[in-house]
Amino acid sequence: MSYQYLEIEQNSSFITVCIAREEKRNALSSLVLIELKELLVSLQNSKKNRALILLGKGEKAFVAGADIKEMSQMSASEGEEFARLGQDVMNLLEQLPIPTIACVDGVALGGGCELAMATDFIYATEQSKFGQPEVNLGLIPCFGGCVRLPRLIGPALAKELIFTGRIIEAEEAARIGLVNRVFTNRSEMLKAATETISEILKKSPHGIFQAKTIINLLPGLTTHNSLEKEQEGFRKAISHIESTEGMSAFLEKRVPRFVIEA
Repeated sequence: MSYQYLEIEQNSSFITVCIAREEKRNALSSLVLIELKELLVSLQNSKKNRALILLGKGEKAFVAGADIKEMSQMSASEGEEFARLGQDVMNLLEQLPIPTIACVDGVALGGGCELAMATDFIYATEQSKFGQPEVNLGLIPCFGGCVRLPRLIGPALAKELIFTGRIIEAEEAARIGLVNRVFTNRSEMLKAATETISEILKKSPHGIFQAKTIINLLPGLTTHNSLEKEQEGFRKAISHIESTEGMSAFLEKRVPRFVIEA
């Protein structure tokens, strides 16, 4: 499958997806979102890809935001449809059954910040900046920012950033829990992301899937219901062939051999 705005690098067990609209600082137009949606749908049941790295083309922007020129021409109903499309993409990304890492180099603002937050965690370079500045345009975050940012950094701090539209540096983003790790440059960041993926690929795919599923379900659930979901996930994990292999390998003092289904 070929794309106009996505560059795909297929590795042996994971995929790297680069949003390539550099002349517009990788802004999320409807066409970019449609391509992302098509790709993410195709990855839902992929056995070949066990992880995904997401980045933007060039060093100025991961994604500068949604395409403001396009939005400025939208009616209310068209705007609502655009928001729905963006939310669909973020939900598909968040719900992928494989680990995902956003590698941010440059600005991740508005829709770009929302896209990064829909991955499992974020790596960033020192020059990166994050923010939800939609109020400067008389708008609000509409690709999930009003939901995911409070989950990541807490409601009070999320309100401050959204209400003021303040843009923060990578180090502050890491301090408040939005970013996992900050690196000197792009190559260092991508090397670390690849190393993290390599470590993940040694683990049980089914175990990771169950853990991710439970963690994604937690917002909105009571502690009691969350623990019930954890019990359910553990039951599914311990009854799976991968747990038999993993525990046998531990007892036999050898490296587990997790066989990936074709």
